[in-house]
Amino acid sequence: MRFRAKIVDLACLNHFSRVINTIAKLAKTCTLRLTVGKLYFILSDKVANGGVSMWCELCQGNFFDEFQMEGVAAEHNEIYLELVPENLSRALKTAQSAKAVKIKLTNKHCPCLRVAVELPSLSSSSRIVTHDIPVGVIPRRLWNDFREPSVPDFDVSIYLPVLKTMKSVVERMKNLSNSIVIEANLSGEMNLKIETDLVSVTTHFKDLGNPPWASEDGCQSSAQGRDLESMAEARIDIKKLQQLLAGQQVNPTKALCNIVSKRIVHFILLHEDVSLQYFIPALA
Repeated sequence: MRFRAKIVDLACLNHFSRVINTIAKLAKTCTLRLTVGKLYFILSDKVANGGVSMWCELCQGNFFDEFQMEGVAAEHNEIYLELVPENLSRALKTAQSAKAVKIKLTNKHCPCLRVAVELPSLSSSSRIVTHDIPVGVIPRRLWNDFREPSVPDFDVSIYLPVLKTMKSVVERMKNLSNSIVIEANLSGEMNLKIETDLVSVTTHFKDLGNPPWASEDGCQSSAQGRDLESMAEARIDIKKLQQLLAGQQVNPTKALCNIVSKRIVHFILLHEDVSLQYFIPALA
């Protein structure tokens, strides 16, 4: 099992750092899945137990100048590692003006991702700062726990308003309640509501647009044949929503959410070469 990669382009490096920072804000520990073409950061708290889950996918070719890996076996050419993304984020912080960053899977005393940052130096010799990030190697028999979550059969799918705006609304509401109701319909309207014994506050968003889903590929969602004005809603933990909005450093070009009434809210944030899915289960 071998993995080594190198980033030379500074813009790619900074973009990669922003992705890792976002993930570090969303997950204390996560699974890094390496394949020949892609990297995945996966958090699979069991949604049934009220945990959020996350699936972030990156095309390695858009970030790395060199990328070599050999998985556990020829027919299973993948590597699954458990890591604390904050450690990787911290290692990359030292790399903001680096000439190159090399990442390598090593096994001195325990398995580690070694991040070697080559910094520009005034003399001819370069300075290299090395970080060893401990990782756990996930055995082949557990890989099925980390499959891509299926998109739930949603009632409504809608584009999100500007995330900064949404974030400031949610931050104000967070002081008033622990939960928030997200509701939306197929006419491009979305409301964020909190209701407590003392106060009820609603923020309305209009003309957001609804993605042209589902009908093309024959995958019927329950949105098919639904009344355009009727709202689908789910009450979720406001802290989990705020965490998602506060952690965003990738400025997605498209952001949308799918609501399965009273069950789950599924967020999808897309940026040219990164897609992040985030599932927040509804509260009973």
